[in-house]
Amino acid sequence: MTIENTPFLRNVLLADAAMGAAAAALTIPGAGLLAPLLGLPPALLFWAGVALVPVVAFLLAMVRRASVPRSWLREIVLVNWAWVAASLGILAFAPIAPNALGVAFILAQAAAVAGFAVLEGLALRGAGAAVA
Repeated sequence: MTIENTPFLRNVLLADAAMGAAAAALTIPGAGLLAPLLGLPPALLFWAGVALVPVVAFLLAMVRRASVPRSWLREIVLVNWAWVAASLGILAFAPIAPNALGVAFILAQAAAVAGFAVLEGLALRGAGAAVA
């Protein structure tokens, strides 16, 4: 089953992709420079950026479609919530000690990703209500 890729959904997906691309472009080549500023391991920053690349590609593929499979949108929502949980988990449970700027960086990007998850979830729920 598919959902019409409305201007709202397309804009949310595009903004999500743009933020992911910007984060990847910042953290992949800049992990070594960002690490001391944030008090985070360079490997964490680098691999987080690398993990974003296929997600960004998938989001951009979704943006280009006239309709989106519900399962694809559901997966994006779940991936975003998993990213938020992992970000908060790093602060709560990982044996790292980011400085104040690092904590702010992690919380800010987690909040932005949560916002995308909510907006994409609303689009998913709205499409379900329109079908019902």
